Amino acid sequence: MDDIRDLVIVEDDATFARTLQRSLERRGYRVHVATSPAELDTLLLTEHPGYAVVDLKLGNASGLPCVATLHAHDPAMLIVVLTGFASIATAVEAIKLGACHYLVKPSNTDDVEAAFGRASGDSDVSLATRPTSIKTLEWERINEMLAETGFNISETARRLGMHRRTLARKLEKRPVK
Repeated sequence: MDDIRDLVIVEDDATFARTLQRSLERRGYRVHVATSPAELDTLLLTEHPGYAVVDLKLGNASGLPCVATLHAHDPAMLIVVLTGFASIATAVEAIKLGACHYLVKPSNTDDVEAAFGRASGDSDVSLATRPTSIKTLEWERINEMLAETGFNISETARRLGMHRRTLARKLEKRPVK
């Protein structure tokens, strides 16, 4: 199969990865799966994918270093970041590190393929007219701090000036995936 249709999925949720893999294979991709940054490094020694789907949260690690690794491996690679907890901070960092798109879970294969097709920016995108809510701003700040601390809950709580259990309760309401 043509190398340009090679794709790597970096995802620690085996069920989600398997489902996405099957769906993408039906669409003509040759799919490889890595469950951690270390597995990705090993995979890139022998494979040269043209596409990648990276989960932002890999166990206790961030998927952002994987984005940087993939972009360094092939700057032309189309990388889509998937996350269960979107924030402006992580979206900006993902794009800076080389991702072409940032999708919020639940996303399906159609969304991923559409993101590959929209790799360049669109200056005609409509501007949001609704102001951001306090809860959304709080959630974005929490996610920004989580990314800065390498997803360390205790350090994030300390930097935000809140009790660790309070932060844990907030994260339980909107799980980090």
